[in-house]
Amino acid sequence: MRTARLTSPLTTPTGLRTAGGADPVVLVAHGSRDPRAAEATRALGRAVSAARPGTPVWTSWLDHTEPGPTEVLRGLAAAGHRRAVLVPLLLTAAYHHRVDIPAAVAAAAQTGPPLAVGVTDVLGPADGTVDRDLVAGLRRRLGESCTGRFDALVLAAAGTRDARARGSVGLVADALGAEFGVPCRVSYASAAPPATGVAVARLRAAGARRVAVAGYFLAPGLFHDAVAEAARAAGAVAVADPLTDAPELVELVLRRVDERSGRCVPASAV
Repeated sequence: MRTARLTSPLTTPTGLRTAGGADPVVLVAHGSRDPRAAEATRALGRAVSAARPGTPVWTSWLDHTEPGPTEVLRGLAAAGHRRAVLVPLLLTAAYHHRVDIPAAVAAAAQTGPPLAVGVTDVLGPADGTVDRDLVAGLRRRLGESCTGRFDALVLAAAGTRDARARGSVGLVADALGAEFGVPCRVSYASAAPPATGVAVARLRAAGARRVAVAGYFLAPGLFHDAVAEAARAAGAVAVADPLTDAPELVELVLRRVDERSGRCVPASAV
């Protein structure tokens, strides 16, 4: 995996090879002040690159960490690429997917050579369908954190005010609960109730003796730390780590790429 380093918006990223071979893949994460989050994104980029030899894979961030997706796309165009596939590393199709990603792609088209950019679906449910690899990745992380059995689950997410996005989190909770054959409730670290500690306490009050928490996060950070602390204080027996570079997440990223490849459109049309 290569990370773009630019001295100006029009400078070709250091080490970026010229066009040829597979279309480059640009991963775009939300970004965080916590350095663990950026490293998790880089680890996922390395894993995607290893799983798809010959495909250039770039990591970028919407905030807090450089480079941004606009810089990477401009650099790819300047290096002679004419197409790229952009994968939003997001679990819900909320504001960042609807507004920030299209704005970044449009900004890349304002200067430099033309570049056709295919923006994939987010990694969460697309068109109401929960991807099997997403559930498998959550199951993997739960298995790593919980050595015993549990009789209820909480799916802890970052949170959003977007009702449709919250509905997609509920779909994942339903699928995960069905996978284990136990009730699974949603909780949020911010923006919407219930909080994780509340969700755990409610399940315990309803008779669940062992409640585990699945982290619906792509990377570690303050939100996941807060979720873990609240869950344990409420009596959860285990809190799963974020998905980071789980093999199942890598497969999901590549599936999104393959779904979008061949349907790239000019950045000016996004």
